[in-house]
Amino acid sequence: MTATALNETRVFESAEALAQGGAEWLCALAQASSRDFAVCLSGGSTPRRLYEALATPAMAVRFPWQRVHWFWGDERFVPHDDPESNYRMVREALLSRVPIPAENIHPVPTEGLSPEQAAADYEATLKRYYGADKLTPTRPLFDVNLLGVGEDGHTASLFPGQPALREKQRWAVAVIGAKSNARITLTYPALGSSRDLVFLVTGNAKRDIVARVRAGDRSLPAALVRPLGGLHWFGDHAALPERAK
Repeated sequence: MTATALNETRVFESAEALAQGGAEWLCALAQASSRDFAVCLSGGSTPRRLYEALATPAMAVRFPWQRVHWFWGDERFVPHDDPESNYRMVREALLSRVPIPAENIHPVPTEGLSPEQAAADYEATLKRYYGADKLTPTRPLFDVNLLGVGEDGHTASLFPGQPALREKQRWAVAVIGAKSNARITLTYPALGSSRDLVFLVTGNAKRDIVARVRAGDRSLPAALVRPLGGLHWFGDHAALPERAK
């Protein structure tokens, strides 16, 4: 990847317009690729609408499901059928509604093992898919990485002040004590190994924190994500106070 990688902002009239536009963008990138295509997913209501847009018949018929692989940037350490599970949300919004091969779905394991074991297992899953134990700058792990920004500036489950922020070697770690549930999160090295990384943000409540992240406030975890390729901001005009498209 080059130092002149794309830095793009798209502002939409509404959260619904963002969901449709983001789904079209992702579909076009997947269609343009002739090989396996890896997408890293985020939890939250804004990504959920994008997933639902992907599952609509008009979009689903165009999407190359057979060669797209789906991963998670973070997960709550709860069973996959728990209402708090990011996997459950994506399954309901997308996976159960379109013809995705089961072997292309790579959820974080959350049952029958400890959070630390779950993180190690998920790192092993990522390495198997990647085909190597070390990430290289010339070959991103993910083709597209979808992320959100919390009102405290967190992204994935990288929260302010947590040890996970300092991890430079492991691709996935357990996060315990930051929230009521333990979590598994990808680390900066794994999140940044992305050909295209997009932050999805909506609503007035996100406006101030998004402005701080985009200004490079290093106290906010989202500001420290450095993708190998393009960095994109997709938001509605409430979260990104620029001219809407």
